[in-house]
Amino acid sequence: MNNNKNKDSFLKGAFILGMAGIIVKIMGAFFRIPLGNLIGSKGMGYYQAVYPIYTLFLTLATAGFPTALAKLVSEKNAVGDYKGVHKIFKVSYTVLFMTGLIAFSIFFFGAKEIVTAMENPDAYYAMLAIAPALLFVPMMSSYRGYFQGKKEMTKIAVSQISEQFFRVILGLGLAYVLMDKMGPKFGAAGAIAGATVGAMASTIYLVLVYISERKQRKEEKKASQHFKDETVGRILKKLLVVAIPITIGASVMPLVGMIDSMIVIRRLTEAGYTPDQALSMFGQLTGLAMSIINLPSVVTISLSMSLVPSISEAFAMGNKTKARKDTKSAIKVTLLMVLPAAFGIASLAHPIMALLYPNEPASVGTILLVLTPCVIFLGLMQTMSGILQGMGKPMVPVIALSIGMIFKVIISYTLTGIYEINVFGSALGTVTAYLVAALIELIYVKKAMNIKFSLKEFVIRPLITVTTMFVVVKLSYGLLAEIVGGKLATVLAIAIGGTVYGIVLILIGGIKKEEILTMPKGEKIYKLLKKINLMK
Repeated sequence: MNNNKNKDSFLKGAFILGMAGIIVKIMGAFFRIPLGNLIGSKGMGYYQAVYPIYTLFLTLATAGFPTALAKLVSEKNAVGDYKGVHKIFKVSYTVLFMTGLIAFSIFFFGAKEIVTAMENPDAYYAMLAIAPALLFVPMMSSYRGYFQGKKEMTKIAVSQISEQFFRVILGLGLAYVLMDKMGPKFGAAGAIAGATVGAMASTIYLVLVYISERKQRKEEKKASQHFKDETVGRILKKLLVVAIPITIGASVMPLVGMIDSMIVIRRLTEAGYTPDQALSMFGQLTGLAMSIINLPSVVTISLSMSLVPSISEAFAMGNKTKARKDTKSAIKVTLLMVLPAAFGIASLAHPIMALLYPNEPASVGTILLVLTPCVIFLGLMQTMSGILQGMGKPMVPVIALSIGMIFKVIISYTLTGIYEINVFGSALGTVTAYLVAALIELIYVKKAMNIKFSLKEFVIRPLITVTTMFVVVKLSYGLLAEIVGGKLATVLAIAIGGTVYGIVLILIGGIKKEEILTMPKGEKIYKLLKKINLMK
């Protein structure tokens, strides 16, 4: 049996991936802002025309395979069947390489036809520049799924950062050189080529790490010769059972987003707004407010990724107690992250939007305020999707999200057509969709795992903490805005809120010693808190 003592605990793994996700987001911001200035609105038009098509091809090429691979690898790893682990990886790698090759061939050789159909022929060079990424990203995904299954999250984090680093540096560098010499269509091609170079760099790193472990793998395979070989067909079937529902689930939100854009803009014009006003309102909702709402999901997605192998391993070993413990810890940690994020955004909704988008009307702050419950429900939804995938129930999140999205379409259609409610109707539809999906998943997990959630631990303590933080942030901003002005007051109020949240959480026992110890450098953090009398 594999005790995995040397591997990352799921909370430590989530922390590592979360930190990598934050670094990647920051690097992404440093890419997008100067890029617009470098290649101009025309160049961005070519860039934006190609990127969504690339994303669609990539989704179809990789599907839910990395998560399915992680699940099967963790199950085999748990019982010590390393020979099986290697075979599953080989089958997944082959499938992903083939799907990547097919996607690349259609994208590269059909580029002319695709840009002609889009009525954007000058985007052709950008299409060619990003096409090779469809060869590398599926291969990269297979290695990431393998290391995710083995709970070696540091390797995934390094690959994510290296991918983004090369994407940003070379993307901006090529955009600058090509824009200067050959104009916007080649500038956009240079910028988007960064994604190809980033994928290559990340894949090379993962391949080298994998090769460096060949001696260890050889010994592990030798020690697990007694395990029965599974056929390629059986492995493929197991992979597809998990991968297909994840792919369907990944397609639901973009599809509804597309439908929503048509509904919202049409209903706003029917309510009496001009097409320009309707487009502007929709942009404020989806492009500005939702981008803030999605920021905390960097951490909850990381938690979800870390949970899949952990829950799969517990189920493979028949250890329901560990599965229950990990599930409760994951939901508690999710609440400890999403509640302060939601209450913090709600307390400073208008100042945050004024800081980031000073030229937008005040109504954009109200849109953000209406959307803030999404932070909580989306976070819970993502964490529980990871739990359910680990349990081998990947269809539950798909059904939950699909039901939620039906609510969204109905509410968006009904309320957005009322002049006084306008775009807030779509925002309320989104909140309802995530609430419904999160509730369905929570009820299923609670029943299937037979878990009892302590009211004191999961509701009362977190609410006391975030309510205190909310009041302090509101008062701090009100006082500081008079002295230092709104922009600096917003930044300082966020810092004060974060500090108050941490102190109150520890003082009322909202976080336990064992939970701190599972974090990276947890022992040092605990000793420091003990030293300053914040923990016993």
